[in-house]
Amino acid sequence: MIGYVEVDCMIYDTQSLKDKRSVIKKILHRLRHEFNISISEIDHHDLWQRTSLGIVTVSADKLYAEQLLQKVIEVLDSFPDLEVTTTHFEWL
Repeated sequence: MIGYVEVDCMIYDTQSLKDKRSVIKKILHRLRHEFNISISEIDHHDLWQRTSLGIVTVSADKLYAEQLLQKVIEVLDSFPDLEVTTTHFEWL
């Protein structure tokens, strides 16, 4: 089972694309190492207060993949630098 989540976020307290890249890099690094997932910025590359992240996991068990992706979303919500605005789940 392949689980995919697209997450739109607002990033606060950034004044440039350089600030945004710093915040995104920190978040992506932590999530990759904590959860063993694939994650990347997939949209809004030229906007410094908005981003869209694509998150993917592969598992033999759909329930496990769904729980893992929910935990990733919870950790994303815990970052004070950004606010998750929308999430969209897909299963392949």
